[in-house]
Amino acid sequence: MRRAPGASGAPIGGGDLHPVLERVYAARGVRSAADLDTSLARLLPVGTLEGIAAAVDLLLQHRTAGRVLIIGDFDADGATSSALMVRALRSFGFAVGFLVPNRFQFGYGLTPGIVSLAAARAPTLIVTVDNGISSNAGVAAARARGIDVLITVHHLPGALLPDANVIVNPNLGGSRFGSRALAGVGVAFYVMAALARRLEQAGLPATGGAAQLLDLVALGTVADLVPLDANNRVLVAQGLKRIRAGRCVAGIRALLAIAGRPAHDLTASDLAFGVAPRLNAAGRIDDMSIGIQCLLEDDLATAEPLAARLDELNRERRSIEARMQEVALGAVRCLADPGPGALQRSGVCLFDESWHQGVVGLVASRVKDRLRRPVIAFALADRASLRGSARSVAGIHIRDVLDSIATRHPDLIERFGGHAMAAGVSLERAKLDRFARAFDE
Repeated sequence: MRRAPGASGAPIGGGDLHPVLERVYAARGVRSAADLDTSLARLLPVGTLEGIAAAVDLLLQHRTAGRVLIIGDFDADGATSSALMVRALRSFGFAVGFLVPNRFQFGYGLTPGIVSLAAARAPTLIVTVDNGISSNAGVAAARARGIDVLITVHHLPGALLPDANVIVNPNLGGSRFGSRALAGVGVAFYVMAALARRLEQAGLPATGGAAQLLDLVALGTVADLVPLDANNRVLVAQGLKRIRAGRCVAGIRALLAIAGRPAHDLTASDLAFGVAPRLNAAGRIDDMSIGIQCLLEDDLATAEPLAARLDELNRERRSIEARMQEVALGAVRCLADPGPGALQRSGVCLFDESWHQGVVGLVASRVKDRLRRPVIAFALADRASLRGSARSVAGIHIRDVLDSIATRHPDLIERFGGHAMAAGVSLERAKLDRFARAFDE
């Protein structure tokens, strides 16, 4: 998986494209004919992602006598990352399991509570996927128990990194990796690809290598709405190719079938609107372990009941979301349409005691589209605390906004994390009004 040497920089279509098509390509970062090449040869080299070699070294220390536990996130990117890691490590001869936090009990990431739960399974190594970069306390708790920690994630780091054994993240400060747009599943794929290569070089089994995992990579990348830069286009195109050819996990086939999306002419939109919402519904309404298990099944007959359960949860999610949207939009009707000057105006915080914390992100996204300004929707985490999901607009980096608030008002936010367009935040219920004023500054 190395970039093709001397790739052509010739203009697309020899310079004879219609101006509209030129603008479409330009908006997608396609500047030459070479950018349309989605072969694996165009993938950024695995070894150029910082931390990869150290991650492989750490994993190999736990291959024969250790036990690896994957700690995932509760969205589709986290589910595909978890399934990818478990599938790969099992095929490479590792003892491996997975644990995904119940968002309603533990919240996001590798918290000390999750470490206590994980410790009952006696892991020698915890690997986070699509989370962990802000889990300073959780990493410290794991290390204090003698458990090694490998963080694989794509989220932006805070000022202080957790004291993990190894961190692999293309968005770390000083990274020179050619794509900062990798989803969590993309980072997991790169780590597993590097591990497969090292095992092959040592003459050890690495059944199938990493290419067989690209169906999961395509699904997670599309579901997480990361920019489809040149590298991500390769990952998605190759994954779609495998799915169309029927070379995908049984869980994806089952989800496509229940969504009424034929695999033979699959597009990225089918993953985005057919599969991803059903997978995400598990983490929003119930337990993402259902989604991960669906993606781990090899037998279609076993995957189908899990896909049916995910479909049922998605219908429930749509019903909850519709009721919440009605309340939210009713609350903002009194706000005048912000017009073209919206980016210079303030953000909006919304809260209702009846809201479901697994669905507030979708509500924030809908209201953001209506108001054209950043929105945070909050739900009760417990009687005294709130969890909010933020959605932003182009030009306003929502994680940086939260970081600025945390710096100016150190007592306001309990924890936060995320990236440019989406973030999560937790705070005390009694501090909501103060937070809303700070967010409105």
